Amino acid sequence: MTSNIFEINYNGTGKSQNTNALGMREMQARVYEKRASQYLLVKAPPASGKSRALMFVALDKLTNQGVKKAIIAVPERSIGKSFQTTELAKFGFFSDWVINPKNNLTDRGTSESKVSQFINFIRSTHPDDNIMICTHATLRFAFEKLNDSDFDKILLAIDEFHHVSQDDNSVLGNAIRNILGNSSAHIIAMTGSYFRGDSVPILEPTDEQKFDKVTYTYYEQLEGYKHLKSFAMGYSFYRGRYTDALSEVLDTSKKTIIHIPNVNSGESTKDKYDEVDRILEELGDAKFDENTGLWLVTEENGRVLKIADLVNEEGREKVQEYIRNMSELDDLDIIIALGMAKEGFDWPFAEYALTIGYRNSLTEVVQIIGRVTRDSSNKTHTQFTNLIAQPDAQDDEVMFAVNNIMKAITASLLMEAVLAPNFTFKRKDTDEQKSKGTDIFIKGLKEPSTERSKNIIQNDLNDLKATILQDAQIQQAIAAGVDAKVINKQLIPRVIMNSYPDLSNDETEEVRQHIVAQAVIQSAEREEGTNGNQFLRMANKFINIDEIAIDLIDEVNPFQRAYEVISKEIDAPTLRFIQDYIDGIKFAFSEDELIMLYPQIVQFRSENGRIPDKSSPDQYEQRLAYALLRLEQLRREKENG
Repeated sequence: MTSNIFEINYNGTGKSQNTNALGMREMQARVYEKRASQYLLVKAPPASGKSRALMFVALDKLTNQGVKKAIIAVPERSIGKSFQTTELAKFGFFSDWVINPKNNLTDRGTSESKVSQFINFIRSTHPDDNIMICTHATLRFAFEKLNDSDFDKILLAIDEFHHVSQDDNSVLGNAIRNILGNSSAHIIAMTGSYFRGDSVPILEPTDEQKFDKVTYTYYEQLEGYKHLKSFAMGYSFYRGRYTDALSEVLDTSKKTIIHIPNVNSGESTKDKYDEVDRILEELGDAKFDENTGLWLVTEENGRVLKIADLVNEEGREKVQEYIRNMSELDDLDIIIALGMAKEGFDWPFAEYALTIGYRNSLTEVVQIIGRVTRDSSNKTHTQFTNLIAQPDAQDDEVMFAVNNIMKAITASLLMEAVLAPNFTFKRKDTDEQKSKGTDIFIKGLKEPSTERSKNIIQNDLNDLKATILQDAQIQQAIAAGVDAKVINKQLIPRVIMNSYPDLSNDETEEVRQHIVAQAVIQSAEREEGTNGNQFLRMANKFINIDEIAIDLIDEVNPFQRAYEVISKEIDAPTLRFIQDYIDGIKFAFSEDELIMLYPQIVQFRSENGRIPDKSSPDQYEQRLAYALLRLEQLRREKENG
């Protein structure tokens, strides 16, 4: 049985699929507005049209901006087909996208020959040598044989930019930084990853600030679909072998992609081929089809499932070719994959992603979800389910297992940040100020007082939320059901201060309020009341949206749903173990935390006429009391030398 962390409903406006007079979809038009930018970072989900958006911008730069050549680098050869010759003029644009076949270096060939072709392209003056497609690897090797200045007046476009930091940080990363600093090149970076902290940063903060940014959210994309109306993300827990639990979470009537666990994960049996065989056995009587490379599995009811095995290397190319050429709904029912079927892959009919074992890369989760969030007439709902091993309270490594579960569950809270609408918060000063749509007025809210805090609130909240939810202390606090005020006013500010050490206390508080408000209101249930009033369900209360105050928001655990999943799915002995573990470390303070907590201690004393009491039933007050004791201890140690 799947426990959903969240489910989001969409209105199906069709807006993201409609095209303007130039043949551009909504996301593409937004990118095209920034076509004059020398450095451009584009964040957009799979299937949003990033490839064509790049074509539009590149052609304008080649025609109108004095750029001599355009080089498009993709992480793997298969993605190169996204940039093949494309008709654009008949849809309203001023030119077609035309690739000279010899300049498509994603076709077959040795790495040495491709590097030579790359260098020849750079130095060629022939007008047909204006656009080239290559892999990241080819760009990396070619750069080592070229000077930075060779990229003057060249557009360098890096598709799936997150791969640069994950795979090629030492070489290709340096190449990008050198080209950025030592040439007149134009650079476009495109990614489907919404979380900068998911890997080693490829750009220094000072370099990243040079880039204009275009972000197109999953919510915008899905809201603008025609058929898909809802998306849910949830978890199911099992004991024993995961294959024995498949019947509880797998609906074979849904077009499904099953991602088996990484061989290094605790959920893996270390024999991926045996796991595929067991999955097939669980589904029914399996027979191999030599013609297609598929498995034909007959269920107990007589229905025959068509299943593609992308785990086994033998025969994989035949299966991939079948998938590339299929066009009908009944051509395929299930894909079983390990590292495949995440990007550079298209099966619009897919509606269910079942992933076994937690994924420690948010980018990977984004890519997996992207396989099932294509718009298609066969589905109105799509589902992501993570099947995770449940820890045993007797296990010496129970905390390790719980940490893995927390990483998986908190990943869903991060995905909600891009799958749900983002809100704009403003301070409410008069009763006449009414919340409407995604513009929310909040009593007592601190609006950004500096450009620094304003920029973080406008551009970095998703990244900051990722940092917060990947923090070990935050995850432990969620698992233990720590008091909302402790999380909101003590633990979250600590992460903000560590992430942005240059912020003042006032700036930190401004950012804190906005990120907590975003997390709480994004997850709140919304209901229509009488006279057109709207209510939000917060902390088990229904609050008029026009009466929301920051003090009320601070009383709500923004990650409550994660704790509810934990407490419902994990047995009582394990929960007690977690609570005891947290009790043992919750009053340990770093020096930075003590500095942050001191003003809260002063404020508490001013408001209550006494110092915080360590025996108080209020966890927030308790923690302030122990922080004060620690400060006193440090003062005495200093006085005594």
